[in-house]
Amino acid sequence: MTQFIDTLVGIFQSSGFARFGEPGGYLYAIMICVGCFLLYLAIVKEFEPLILLPMAFGMILANLPGSGIIHMQYFVGDGLEHPMWVEILNNGGLADMLYMGVKLGIYPPLIFLGIGTMTDFAPLISNPKSLLLGAAAQFGIFGTYMGARLLAATGLVDFTQKQSAAIAIIGGADGPTSIFLCGKLGQTQLLGPIAVAAYSYMSLVPIIQPPIMRLLTTKKEREIKMEQLRPVSKLERILFPIVVTVVVCLLLPSTAPLVGMLMLGNLFKESGVVKQLAETASNALMYIVVILLGTSVGAKTSGANFLVPTTLKIVVLGLVAFAIGTAAGVLFGKIMCWATKGKVNPLIGSAGVSAVPMAARVSQKVGSEADPTNFLLMHAMGPNVAGVIGTAVAAGVFMAIFGV
Repeated sequence: MTQFIDTLVGIFQSSGFARFGEPGGYLYAIMICVGCFLLYLAIVKEFEPLILLPMAFGMILANLPGSGIIHMQYFVGDGLEHPMWVEILNNGGLADMLYMGVKLGIYPPLIFLGIGTMTDFAPLISNPKSLLLGAAAQFGIFGTYMGARLLAATGLVDFTQKQSAAIAIIGGADGPTSIFLCGKLGQTQLLGPIAVAAYSYMSLVPIIQPPIMRLLTTKKEREIKMEQLRPVSKLERILFPIVVTVVVCLLLPSTAPLVGMLMLGNLFKESGVVKQLAETASNALMYIVVILLGTSVGAKTSGANFLVPTTLKIVVLGLVAFAIGTAAGVLFGKIMCWATKGKVNPLIGSAGVSAVPMAARVSQKVGSEADPTNFLLMHAMGPNVAGVIGTAVAAGVFMAIFGV
């Protein structure tokens, strides 16, 4: 009987349950609760469930004591410039292998390929001026970067230049680009909080944006009806991704993985001759990559790395970046409204962030509240898809600045 009890005690002591009582073990329990809360948001509230659900479950897996699903010491450490490939291959867990796709910058461009096949650039082609609104919304990214540098100079935060850039890109509300830039700048230790913040703000677009939009516009401005967009020819649709790829990638070669794959996916769609490739890229391939990306990024969020003051600073700065981007888009929309003598509804400027198509739907919703007969969705899609390109370009600018 004693031997049986000793065996049970030994099993318990070697289990993950016993490790919750070790120093710092409570952090695992907190992170498991955070993961369950994110699962609730994904399943019940349907906040970005495609990415939030695998990310949340990866978070739970990584914080089960003793699971050994990921070993961040192989990726991050003092004096460690490159991942410890030999150790990963010999001793790595499942998440270590999957995380290599994040570290090498493979997953985000593949997601952009899928996004490209589902994106209609016709509103942007039909109204090229909306490109300016997409560009204006990127002010949130660069404004927050400068703000973070000022705070660092005063000693309020201790972020480096690269860390400030990786955090500021959250303002574009573009999860794949945030992850891509974070990896390229070598800020692996911040990847978990940045990814969670970016995708959280993407899902919270309908909550965060409307108050800012109403604050900066009058009821008369929100009631402005815009002229119907002109039809776009098939030739224009085919030439657009080719021209954008050549021009943007020549200006900023570092954007080629993101912009190139985005436009390749769009060319699949618009050419009409490779429907099988378009369907595969927009369905099976993209969803497989989303599973791998979400799970591996979630597995990066261990309690010891996530439950620190730095995470709160990242969340706050990310929210500031997103709010500034929304405000900048609306304010530039007001300038265009004045310049065109009331032909542009300023609300479509808020869609300049790259949360497609949620931001455009929010513009439509706020506009219809002022006038139920007002239809802004297609007009807002122009700045919205321009914002996707703009955020990728902003990431390219940061990579060019830091010589990545």
